Amino acid sequence: MILTILSMNNLLFIKKYIFFDLRSASSSFSTTSPMKSLKTSDHLRHVESMSTLPSGAGRISRLNAVILGDSLASEEDDLVFPSQAFSDQAHVPSPQKYLEMYTRSIQDPAGFWSEIASQFYWKERWSQQVYSENLDIRKGNVRIEWFKGGVTNICYNCLDRNIDSGSGDRVAIYWEGNEPGSDGMLTYNQLLARVCQLANYLKDVGVQKGDAVVIYLPMLMELPIAMLACARIGAVHSVVFAGFSAESLAQRIMDCKPKVVISCNAVRRGSKVIYLKEIVDAALAESAKNGIIIDVCLTYENESAMKRETTKWQKGRDIWWQDVVPKYPTTCAVEWVDAEDALFLLYTSGSTGKPKGVLHTTGGYMVYTATTFKYAFDYKPSDVYWCTADCGWITGHSYVTYGPLLNAATVVVYEGAPNYPNPGRCWEIVDKYKVSIFYTAPTLVRSLMRDGDEFVTRYSRKSLRVLGSVGEPINPSAWRWFFNIVGDSRCPISDTWWQTETGGFMITPLPGAWPQKPGSATFPFFGVQPVIVDEKGAEIEGECSGYLCVKSSWPGAFRTLYGDHERYETTYFSAFPGYYFSGDGCSRDKDGYYWLTGRVDDVINVSGHRIGTAEVESALVSHPQCAEAAVVGVEHEVKGQGIYAFVTLVEGVPYSEELRRSLIMTVRNQIGAFAAPDKIHWAPALPKTRSGKIMRRILRKIASRQLDELGDISTLAEPGVVDQLISLADC
Repeated sequence: MILTILSMNNLLFIKKYIFFDLRSASSSFSTTSPMKSLKTSDHLRHVESMSTLPSGAGRISRLNAVILGDSLASEEDDLVFPSQAFSDQAHVPSPQKYLEMYTRSIQDPAGFWSEIASQFYWKERWSQQVYSENLDIRKGNVRIEWFKGGVTNICYNCLDRNIDSGSGDRVAIYWEGNEPGSDGMLTYNQLLARVCQLANYLKDVGVQKGDAVVIYLPMLMELPIAMLACARIGAVHSVVFAGFSAESLAQRIMDCKPKVVISCNAVRRGSKVIYLKEIVDAALAESAKNGIIIDVCLTYENESAMKRETTKWQKGRDIWWQDVVPKYPTTCAVEWVDAEDALFLLYTSGSTGKPKGVLHTTGGYMVYTATTFKYAFDYKPSDVYWCTADCGWITGHSYVTYGPLLNAATVVVYEGAPNYPNPGRCWEIVDKYKVSIFYTAPTLVRSLMRDGDEFVTRYSRKSLRVLGSVGEPINPSAWRWFFNIVGDSRCPISDTWWQTETGGFMITPLPGAWPQKPGSATFPFFGVQPVIVDEKGAEIEGECSGYLCVKSSWPGAFRTLYGDHERYETTYFSAFPGYYFSGDGCSRDKDGYYWLTGRVDDVINVSGHRIGTAEVESALVSHPQCAEAAVVGVEHEVKGQGIYAFVTLVEGVPYSEELRRSLIMTVRNQIGAFAAPDKIHWAPALPKTRSGKIMRRILRKIASRQLDELGDISTLAEPGVVDQLISLADC
């Protein structure tokens, strides 16, 4: 790889975008500018330090860096800079502009967010108090409210508002089926008509404002249609990933007690057929045993996977979507709701085994998800956007459906497997629809890395402009492959950190504003005040590692756990009173960049050293013959905990003792001897859900040889992987 050493021209470029002195920056503000009052002790202390990165003139001469499009990002590069051409066109073109906007968002959140909220349609404006909050359980119940008293509807803002502004004939959704050649599209006008038909049907069967509707659908166009239809009539949707087991689905049905369940008979993922209706039937039977009886199961006939004649059916309860919904009118009156009325429930796994129903409300979520989408992807009306996430997860809610449609974007929705019928399918779709913004998970990036560059480079991908990463920390090696191979060294990567609970991005690069460090989530989004605290809850200054918390609220924050506010307070606000505790570990480097180190329950304590599993995994994957790795902790009679690593090798590389030693040495060299894995367990594949999430719970049981406690593996994409891993335990 070619390294670009900073020349005098490079230095001038960097000075223009990065190395501006705070004194000269603040002098460009008026004398009443909030910049004048900044002190090192306030919330901007870390953001301020970024303005002069990297610190110390001595380092500049040795700094390796690249500018987008100029050369490849290599292992030795410290920073990857946006090109001037990209920055000139970006919404946030420089660190100065970011700092100006961030400063205002923190010092005047009411004014900052009110100005943005005013860009949307409100039937009635919110009260004079834009937000109110209490994040400190010592001062009473935790409470967050934004735009309370404001009356609006998110479906209206996603569809009617865009149509009224002239985007009715613009493509809202390109749909790509599992089989190449199977596709469809809807304009904003057509999408509104379909949404209204379903909304009218739901009203006709008794769904009212505040009622729950469970949606168990694959990535058909009917999934976002169902979400928007619920929102239009004020119903609360609860989307369940169409891959969860009947038991998991039943738990969610019993918790929220929906009026209607929406599903389809089957779906084809790759070459495999999944019989969703049978899962729903089993879940409804389980719910009925516990006294929760569902009267309506609206079922979409997915002909490509299964014909209706072979679908099991319960008369009186089961209704074919195609038989009833198209008969309803294509206009439907909007149910206007308060900003703090519930919008959706999304269940996440709980440590107690009982899923947590995360509740998001309408107004703040609408404003926040639209704003994060616009700025984090530098979205322009000319863009075609594709997020590979399923709407069964928060990413699909915020960045497949609501965030893009609130910006009148054109969205690609893909039903199939990302490597079907071959590992080049993603890039075939990118070329087909001229996708310019591509947002995916590190798991998929590493999987595609393993399949080889040739499946990427055979496609043009010239339309790509911005790449994105979500779901877990992306290791630097995968980041560089994504940047160099997929993006041809010209597309910035929005490596986003956020959670189901946050509603939208919290820490993320803004393309065009800051240079990027491969693997770092970079800096906080507007209005977000991240802090790193120690075990006693004391904020840590400067370069450090600890627990990632957020102080003060933001519009997209979740308001409670459905039916269990006490658990909400205990889980998220009791560990460090006064803060929202993310549950994640985090490091901040000397330049102010944030690095996520994984869940704190994924931290291994080896002889007193706290080691993040993500850090060890990143070191392993940097080995040229390692395609993927997952690390868990196991009991160790001397160290307390030992490090147990499951390693998937690059295709064609044989297992060997020499390679095992080389992998361990890689970790020793990158992190230290204390982080060296005690065990390397060869893994032809890792146990993953159909969304690509690695099931570390199962890996812990295999590592500890608790094979009779593996639990439910029905949600795995390939359950047979577990038997493979068990058979290789002693190899």
